[in-house]
This record gives sequence, C-alpha cells and structure tokens, in this order.
Amino acid sequence: MITPPAQVLTQQTKESPMPIPTPAIVHLLSSELSFGRFMDEIPLATAVMDKDLNIVWLNRAFEALTGFSRRDAYGMPCRHVVRSRACVESCPRQNGVVTAPAPCESDIINRDRVRLPVKLSLAPLTDANGNHTGYMETIEDLRAVRSLDSQKSQAFSFEGIIGRSEKMDKIFQTLPILAQSDASILITGETGTGKDVVAEAIHQTSLRAGGPFVKVNCGALPETLLESELFGHAKGAFTGAVENKPGRFRMAHNGTLFLTEVGDLPLALQVKLLTFLDDQVIYPLGETRPFHANVRVIAATHRNLEQMVADGTFRQDLLFRLNVARVHLPPLRERKGDIRILLDHFLEIYRRQLGKRVTGFSRDALALLAHYRFTGNIRELRNIVEFAVNMATEPTIDVESLPAYLLEGPPQTPLPETPDPSSPTAPDAPTPQAAPRTWATAEREMILDALQRARGKRQEAAKALGWGRSTLWRKMKQYGINE
Repeated sequence: MITPPAQVLTQQTKESPMPIPTPAIVHLLSSELSFGRFMDEIPLATAVMDKDLNIVWLNRAFEALTGFSRRDAYGMPCRHVVRSRACVESCPRQNGVVTAPAPCESDIINRDRVRLPVKLSLAPLTDANGNHTGYMETIEDLRAVRSLDSQKSQAFSFEGIIGRSEKMDKIFQTLPILAQSDASILITGETGTGKDVVAEAIHQTSLRAGGPFVKVNCGALPETLLESELFGHAKGAFTGAVENKPGRFRMAHNGTLFLTEVGDLPLALQVKLLTFLDDQVIYPLGETRPFHANVRVIAATHRNLEQMVADGTFRQDLLFRLNVARVHLPPLRERKGDIRILLDHFLEIYRRQLGKRVTGFSRDALALLAHYRFTGNIRELRNIVEFAVNMATEPTIDVESLPAYLLEGPPQTPLPETPDPSSPTAPDAPTPQAAPRTWATAEREMILDALQRARGKRQEAAKALGWGRSTLWRKMKQYGINE
C-alpha cells in the first residue's frame, strides 16, 4: 500500500514553488518504506504519471538520462520531459486508455540537446478495485546495445582500426599482446596509414588507459622550442621563460607519450630521449632537480630509420631502444580487400554527420575506387568519401560526385595493360605524351586489367568488375577492346 501524497498546492509561483509529494510504502515490510528511495534503487529510468500523462514522480535514473530533476518535471506533461519522436508519431495514448504494456523503440532528446536511442514502455496502473489511476513509464538506454551491434558488424576491427586483409589480421593479433606490456613500440608505415590511430588503440587497451595519452609531432617545431615542449623548463631558464612549464613527458606521467615523426627529431634531442629511455628521468631546462616520469613511449615514422642510421642522421642506439617491438602498417594498395569495408565505414560516419540520405556507391564509382592507387592511403580515402558525401545529390554516389582529380589527372602508377595489336606504336618506339585522363580512359584500363587478371575469361573479368557478361561485352565493343 502506498500512502497518499501530502497536500499539493494547485498553483505554482516563483515565490512559492510547488512542493513535491512524499509518498511512502506501508504494510509491505515491518516498517514504513520510502517510496522515493525504493524507486531510486531501480536502475531503469522510471516515471509515474497520472491519467493525463502528467509526471508525479521519477527516479534518479530517469533524472540522469533526461537531465530533468524531480522538482523540474513534477506536474509537467510527459512529452515535454521525454521529448521523443514517439510522443508525436506513436504515443500509445492517442487511441485512448492504455490497457496493456506498450513498448516501442525510438529516441529522446535530453536537456543537453543530445539525441539518445531508447526503448520506451508505458504500462497502466490500477487501484485495488481495478480502476485505472495512472501510468508507469520506463526508458531503457540503448546506446550500449547499439555500440555493441556496431562492433559486431565490424567483425574485422580493433579499437577503431578496420581491415580484413591477411596483413591486418596479423596486426590485430599482435596489438592486444603489445598493449599489455610497457615495452617501447615503433610504428612504421607510409603517410596516412593510421599510425596515430594504432598508437591510441594500444594505449586505450593497455593498463595505462586511465592515464593521459600525450602526442608530440617531432617535426612540427624547431629544435629550441621542441626541447622545451618535450622536457619542460624552469622559470628564467631563458629569455621569455616567465613561468615554469611541465613539458610533455611530465604531462604524460602514468600514461603514454606518442612521438610521431620521430625521424625528424634533431640529434641533440635524440641523446636526451635515449637518456630518458634508459633511466626514466627528465631534467627540465634550467632545473637541477630530476623528475622520475612513469611514461611509456610509442614512436612512429614514415622514414626508413635504418637508412638514416647508415647516413648518420639517426642514432643507432636510439633505434634499438625504440624498436623493442615494431608494428608496420601496410599501404592501402597492399590491402585491396579492405578498400570496400573502409569505404562503407567512412560513408556511414559522414552520412550521419552531414545528415545526408546516401545509401552507397554506384558500380562505376566502386570500380574506379577499387583500381585507384591511394598514395595518401586511408587518409586520402577518408577525404574522398567526405567530399563525395558532401557533393552527392542522389542516394547513390556516382562518379560525378567523386573528386575531379581521380579522373582528370594522369595515372599515379600505370596499371598493367594488355598490348593492343591494332596500335601503330611499336614496343621500342618512344612513349607518346599521355592524353588527359577521363572516365572513359580509366574504365578502359580497368577492363583491360580485369581481362589480364582473368587471362581473357570474360565471365571472370565481369565478376571482378561487378558487371554482367553482357555489360562487359558492350563496353569492350564501345572501347574497341578485342580478345
């Protein structure tokens, strides 16, 4: 039994705010039980409403989810607090009194104006005689479930790194093992392969995940400023040093310091870095007292450090200390099986960000992207997708929505091409100046490449291009391609 609430004022003024009822539960246990405390122990967001769907009580979980306090929400219509699309489109009360629980999946907009996926459930409340007295509404937060579903759909991923090629699979098996140690790691790979993402993934899955992740670009600052940026300085250490500066090593204490473009580190600072890796001690400029920093160092570079050692521009002993474990990220041109999954991944990201109703790429666009070299690797692919989603006017992204340089510029690296017997140019003749690249020339090259890979078998070539056999035959005739 729940005791009736205290007397409630019928009007609310700024000078006299509406009091909140203080109901209690009796005859359930040996002593009276606070209804409010009882409701707060329920982890699911729960609200009690009268017959007109005005809120009379809500628990702490409901407050946390919606941002509305119990006092703010008291007496307000449910739709003004929940602010769900279901309130307008499919409220169970639209067709009269609800006689059975009515669940539905929708979303709400909390007080911070953040849209949250939820499951709403409205159930009727009746008195001892079965008379309808009000409603109870529960809201289940689906963010964790949606996140788990998203991770399941990305079956080939690790902390935001996506791929299903054999080389990436080996990296996915290695990273969790490296994350559990404090060994220095050197990440190598071409520009745009995702070295920053890998470094942060290692940190987030390590025992240092609760500590800071500090990134320093060794090639972005001159040597004088870089030393102060890394190791800090004391007040008065040099002209302009008007206060103490902690430095990135100190900021990364109990966490991870990520040194990107470590190949650009000057020789003088390479010595100081080597000293830190040996004894975990830093000496800020102008400071005589050392600081013991508990920092794990992850370094990354697109340069060939072994060649730099041979040239005398990088210390061999520092390379040994950084290269305790190495992760090499392959260029995207060696991960052909990953291009489609990355295209879909970034398409979903930018589609949501820009609110565009884009569903995918056309066959021609996919064929062009599948044969593109991506010298900028994943960074370039991501930029292409962002541009295409911005430019798309139809649900399907076509070739016209892709950046113009994919078609107009000369090929970055010529694709293997079957010699054309009808060509008057002899094999030993000088190569004529390349004509401007168009979609027609790009498509012709793709057909020739597919035929060469399929050894002239049209059925296999058509399958590789994502076309029907008749489509391939028609385009071969259009471009004058003979078997």
